[in-house]
Amino acid sequence: MLSIVIPIHNEEPSILPLYDQLTAVLRCVGRPYEMVFVDDASKDRSFELLANLVETDARLRVVRLRRNFGQTAALAAGFDEAQGDIIISLDGDLQHDPDDIPALLAKIDEGFDIASGWRKHRVDNAVSRKIPSRIANWLIKKASGVDLHDFGTTFKAYRAEILKDINLYGELHRFIPALASLYGARIAEVPIRNVPRAAGASHYGIGRTFRVMFDILTIKFLLSYFTRPMHFFGKLGLLGLVLGGAILGYLLVFKLLGGQIMVQHGPLMVAGGLLLLSGLLMFSTGLLGEILMRVYFESQGRRIYAVREIRARKDRVKGPQR
Repeated sequence: MLSIVIPIHNEEPSILPLYDQLTAVLRCVGRPYEMVFVDDASKDRSFELLANLVETDARLRVVRLRRNFGQTAALAAGFDEAQGDIIISLDGDLQHDPDDIPALLAKIDEGFDIASGWRKHRVDNAVSRKIPSRIANWLIKKASGVDLHDFGTTFKAYRAEILKDINLYGELHRFIPALASLYGARIAEVPIRNVPRAAGASHYGIGRTFRVMFDILTIKFLLSYFTRPMHFFGKLGLLGLVLGGAILGYLLVFKLLGGQIMVQHGPLMVAGGLLLLSGLLMFSTGLLGEILMRVYFESQGRRIYAVREIRARKDRVKGPQR
């Protein structure tokens, strides 16, 4: 079964054309399906249009959020509501062509866990969208180690079990492939069409680039040090302790030889003391991180690994043999 998840916010002009296009494509695919629209507190008539469609199509469901939580939260709500074995997400502004859905499904059928769309030929403004996006995608690729050209597009297909291991916060929806790689997900990239926006205004601008930079740092830490925070903070703590200890050791020898520390090396002594204290703080932070990580996994019964499959002979004897 397929679940199509579409987050929307003030997309009234696009609702009916998108629904018609999706219905036509999904009927041709020939698999059972459902459409889950998530209304992120639209101020136009988007919800009213969807509510009317629900009355005519039993395969359509609409989730209405209490307030505008943002695209990541809307996607998370749609993923939680979806019941299909394969979940496909796309935007509700008609910039994603539903005709590309079979290509995404083909990659999933080949055995991949995620089929990620790649807007190979973008039609967006070069200054406000193309160049910042290219820089951000390059940084994300380097930070995550996932070789994708386009992390930003919502148009992706997922195996449902992959999404169960991922909790979305902030604006991390664009990093789902990177987060899934933490659990060994197999990811493929599929070129998709990038259609010019037919109506309405984009909700994103160049200001989003700065928020992406902070998210990249978060993802880098989660992928590299989430289960071993001491390896990150410990390095910084050790550096601070070594530099601070070396400075204070030098000043101690200088004092024993009759020098006047405060007169000749007052700022250096302050720097050494601060480095030493910073190193101790980093070590303490690392230890607290180790404790929090263990509390997180043990309190929720979560595992630090993910099993793809288990195979055994059907006639394998269960239990102890006598």
